[in-house]
Amino acid sequence: MATLLSSTVFSVKGTSQIHDSRRSNIRATINIPKTPVALPKLPSKSFADNLENITSRAEQIIDRSYTRRTISPNLSNEKAIIEKMYAIMEAVADRVEMHNNIGAQRDNWNTLLLTSVNSITLTAATMTGISAAATAVSGSSAEALKLGATILYLAATGLLAVMNKIQPSQLAEEQRNASRLFKQLLREIETKLSLGNVTSSDVNEAMERVLALDKAYPLPLLGAMLEKFPKKVEPAVWWPRKVHQKRVVKKTMTSSTNGWSEKLEEEMREICGVIERKDLEDYLRLSKKALNLNKVLAISGPVLTGLAALGTAFSHHGTVPLVAGVVGGALASVVNSFEHGGQVGMVFEMYRSNAGFFRLVEETIESNLNERDFERRENGEVFETKVALQLGRSLSELRNLADNSRNSRSRRFNGVDHHDREIEEEFASKLF
Repeated sequence: MATLLSSTVFSVKGTSQIHDSRRSNIRATINIPKTPVALPKLPSKSFADNLENITSRAEQIIDRSYTRRTISPNLSNEKAIIEKMYAIMEAVADRVEMHNNIGAQRDNWNTLLLTSVNSITLTAATMTGISAAATAVSGSSAEALKLGATILYLAATGLLAVMNKIQPSQLAEEQRNASRLFKQLLREIETKLSLGNVTSSDVNEAMERVLALDKAYPLPLLGAMLEKFPKKVEPAVWWPRKVHQKRVVKKTMTSSTNGWSEKLEEEMREICGVIERKDLEDYLRLSKKALNLNKVLAISGPVLTGLAALGTAFSHHGTVPLVAGVVGGALASVVNSFEHGGQVGMVFEMYRSNAGFFRLVEETIESNLNERDFERRENGEVFETKVALQLGRSLSELRNLADNSRNSRSRRFNGVDHHDREIEEEFASKLF
């Protein structure tokens, strides 16, 4: 028994010695730094304070999630607006290409039809003269030549009637104007998209302008073609006509409100009056002259070829029908060359479009002046710069024009006969 106890004690002591030796070895291998490590101190708050902090953080997270839910519809709405604007921009770019192609095609119509009609007319006149010479020399009537010349004259009359009805040179000018205006709209849309902040009103305005241009410059010939010989000459209108209602706004005019001032408003009114009295009236007068000339030429051409056809058919009855057959064809070629070679229809459309440009400037100025809420107007300084550039003037020249117009009106009102005709005859635009 004693032997057993002694062996047990010895084993326990041995084991403890082995453990102590291992601990010393571990302490030796782990080189614990002697420098104390600074540990963060935990806030000494009660459990209630910690619970309050957790509750406030949860409320913040709930508020953020609610804000995301409320903002996400606005973001999707903005995305839809931008997509609509890009769709409009693609449609406008396609219309630019369409009007360019159709304008080039109709310009080719004018050249080819004019060449064909003149060739047919001169050939018929030559055949009529040859038939008369053959009859005088040989004494036999050249019926084949007379018949051929008569058919050619009738064909020229039909072609001229169609050509004068559609006016290919005027159609080509319409497509050129449409292409230029669609390009202008395309640049404006690109500018709005690059600046950002595109709204639904911008989308609606762009749609209205596209539809107004489609109506002002139609592509088809049958049914939708513009009247080439209207009874009343009016400026071309390619923008949506809006009725601006005056709103009562409790705001007084200060020295400067959104770039506007009383002096600038008076200046714009004077510019608007000069455009109405001088530029717009002058281009409408020129449009009427071009239209009347085109009417006379459009009637004269088919009448001359028709008379030439009758003269050729009855040339064997005397000298007068023969002269009518030859001279009528020659005069018809001259008239056709002057009408379609000189593109009188294109000149009429150009004058009408210029009158429309001045009408647009006038309506833009009036719409800004009629808007009594100055924040809804275009910035006054920017608007003044735009008007000056549209009229081909500098800002100082635009202001001098307004001053001269004001002085001229006051002199006429007071009955003073002045000799400064430069002020009286000055036009608003230096561009056209």
